[in-house]
Amino acid sequence: MEQKDLDFFRQYLQDSLQDILRKGEETIGDMTDTVEVYADPADRATAESDRAFTLRLRDRERKLIRKIQEAQERIEDGTYGICEECGEDIGVARLKARPVTTLCIKCKARQEADETLRGE
Repeated sequence: MEQKDLDFFRQYLQDSLQDILRKGEETIGDMTDTVEVYADPADRATAESDRAFTLRLRDRERKLIRKIQEAQERIEDGTYGICEECGEDIGVARLKARPVTTLCIKCKARQEADETLRGE
């Protein structure tokens, strides 16, 4: 992979990480600053549903943080963009679609086919 591509992904991953962390801080602030009283039980249920949805999103982002950090480590140690399974280069287009991926498209397709066969 060319240095300009590595620089792009290094910055992209850093920006993504900062965005996730900012959203997490905003969510914490929103949930601790607001004390709401609802006259209508339906309004309260809607607010609770929205809050639960936001927390599920933040949990998914929390898991993504670790993947971003691992991708950053791979950039630093020179293994970013190399498939962990077959050792071939992962295409830049695939990395742009999923910058934290560790598998090339062939190996990922094979993995998904195996999971389908096993019923996962």
